[in-house]
Amino acid sequence: MPLFAALCLDKPNHVELRLATREAHLAFLAAHAAQVKLGGPFLDAADKPVGSLLIVEAADAAAAQALLAEDPYAKAGLFASVEVKPWKRVVGAEL
Repeated sequence: MPLFAALCLDKPNHVELRLATREAHLAFLAAHAAQVKLGGPFLDAADKPVGSLLIVEAADAAAAQALLAEDPYAKAGLFASVEVKPWKRVVGAEL
């Protein structure tokens, strides 16, 4: 099944919303661990989270976007933008 990279950028000054919804977000990722292969936050110069990178396995980009739309971060309105791109692992650990 194809992999997709999701680049999710937070709205400015929304770190409190991110922290308030983090537990639900992590539970969502754990519940979808078969599809969400890798992920973590983008950090600013002060080590504060300002977005997320997720590697998602899905049948197509529409399926990846549908999954990402159910993420509690997305439902809470945290993201200013979400870009989903086809991605191919070339080096590093198998996903």
